[in-house]
Amino acid sequence: MRLKIEHRLGIQASPAAIWAVIFDVSAWSQWNPLYPQASGEVRIGSRLNLKLALAGRDPRIITPTISDWVPNEQIHWRLSVLGGLVKSTRYLEIEQLNDNACVFSNGELFEGPLGPTIAKRLRPAIRAGFAAMGEAVKARVEAIGRTPI
Repeated sequence: MRLKIEHRLGIQASPAAIWAVIFDVSAWSQWNPLYPQASGEVRIGSRLNLKLALAGRDPRIITPTISDWVPNEQIHWRLSVLGGLVKSTRYLEIEQLNDNACVFSNGELFEGPLGPTIAKRLRPAIRAGFAAMGEAVKARVEAIGRTPI
């Protein structure tokens, strides 16, 4: 059984502009409310070191592994906790609508014997975190786009 939790929103920007923001993991601490501390490289097989801050829960460190990435399109990572009882695939995806408009999707697929059960319990906090991150990506991209060269 799987459970998917996702947030999507439109951003008036090119895929490259959105990509520049989400690819720079080391800068996430400047704008990302869901991962207020972050380090690592977007490279297949590399580990990220992220502080996960969900509303109503103590922040915790997670170390997911990058499983896939495509420039200007997507970053996927996998995480396994509780001895594999909870497994998840997290994704950040950019869907281009035209030259200057995209849909940014940020979500997670929960699997494993306990994954969907735990995700259901945490769904409101997870959704709120994904929404906050999506809005922060949009604000960051739009702020950078307004910055004079």
